[in-house]
Amino acid sequence: MRELHTSPLTAVNQSESNVLELGDADFDYLATEHETMLVKFYAPWCGHCKKLSPDFEKAASRLKGTVQLAKVDCTAHSETCSRFGVSGYPTLKIFRNGRDSAPYDGPRTADGIYHYMKKQTGPDSVHLKTEEDLQTFINHYDASIVGVFSGADSSHLSEFLRAAGLLREQFRFAHTVDLKLGEKYRVSSECVLLFRPPRLNNKFEDSVVVFTDYLTIGSLRRFIRDHIYGLCPHMTVENRDRLRVRDLLTAYYDLDYHHNIPQSNYWRNRVMKVASKYSGRGLTFSIANKKDFLSELEEDFGLGTSDGGELPFVTLRTKLGQKYTMREEFTRDGQSLERFLDDYLAGRLKRYIKSEPVPERNSAAVQMVVAESFDDIVNDPDKDVLIQFYSPSCAHCKKLEPVYRELADTLYSDPNIVVAKMNAVDNDIPLGYDVHGFPTIYFAPAGRKDEPIRYEGGRELRDFLKFLKREAGRSLALSESKDEL
Repeated sequence: MRELHTSPLTAVNQSESNVLELGDADFDYLATEHETMLVKFYAPWCGHCKKLSPDFEKAASRLKGTVQLAKVDCTAHSETCSRFGVSGYPTLKIFRNGRDSAPYDGPRTADGIYHYMKKQTGPDSVHLKTEEDLQTFINHYDASIVGVFSGADSSHLSEFLRAAGLLREQFRFAHTVDLKLGEKYRVSSECVLLFRPPRLNNKFEDSVVVFTDYLTIGSLRRFIRDHIYGLCPHMTVENRDRLRVRDLLTAYYDLDYHHNIPQSNYWRNRVMKVASKYSGRGLTFSIANKKDFLSELEEDFGLGTSDGGELPFVTLRTKLGQKYTMREEFTRDGQSLERFLDDYLAGRLKRYIKSEPVPERNSAAVQMVVAESFDDIVNDPDKDVLIQFYSPSCAHCKKLEPVYRELADTLYSDPNIVVAKMNAVDNDIPLGYDVHGFPTIYFAPAGRKDEPIRYEGGRELRDFLKFLKREAGRSLALSESKDEL
């Protein structure tokens, strides 16, 4: 009876999930059975772990038979977690034949995990022997990088394979030692061919780009970085961070490259026509499925689900975080997009700023700041300003409130200093302020507004006063004697 109490339950749990449960007793034994395995180290109480769990399960189902997904409860199996240096939850690691191969740095959606781990299977670079092999490899949803070499003993081939091993999680690699496979693309010597996805073929740019420079890991990485996306890439949740390192214009509409390539390319071709006219102006262009970015568009640009209708709506986000939206309707001839770009490049556009309304009355000791009033209050060049970024639901912020208010009351009679706060959830945070938790407090000194100082001190009144006495440009004028503080 004691055996029946545990084993049937375990069997049921295992049959319901494609995620393998590992522990101290069996990790090494079971991990070596899988060529490639993604392991999630977690704690049952961890909120981020709970959020990841459904996507991890979905990815495990889709990867079944290809890549094994597994999990380790670190509260019950601390020895294993300690051995692999787990210090936070969830931690994801890729194992190959039981050995810790690399940290998992990919997306954490079901689709993202699936596509990322699919690239982790098989060789770093696929060996292509025939023209048929080549055509099968490049006829793919994603771009393909193919090395063409004179023989298996080529020094350039060995360098290419090392690069493929380092970059395989981001790109698809293949190679051939038959130079004849390059003749179709007008190359007769060793080179690397970058094939853009067939679904994105267009008349504005070549579908194949040839790399003939001296091949090193660094030079190949730069070549791929500069050419992989082309004139107007398809931005996804998975690649958006790589695209946003530059000033990026994006046209959002209902696109579906899995089921309707011609319709998806209809608006892309119109964006590309305009993009080809503005090349070399410091802008990157892209398209995206608006359904994948609805919450971001609403949060960052104030755009609702009905905005634009069937027409694309256009945003522009600079690498520094400045945001603009095209309010004119997207015209099929591209003229409205050209006008938008001309206004942007001429500095005539007003930035979009997410902001609560400016308070009609703001006479309390703690000044209320919103994004629209930030420049007027915090960036006043003649005032020293202590600004607290808070969240309305933050318990630590509420606990700080009495002390912060007392600080403001104490300094209320000083005309040179302002104690302020801003709801960082409902207002855009200005450039130069790094806010990832609440409350976050900065001091913006008079005359040096581009050098805000992060407050890292204690949360008592005496701590704040000590900090302000040290950093303020003038002596503090206190409402009452606080010298003992």
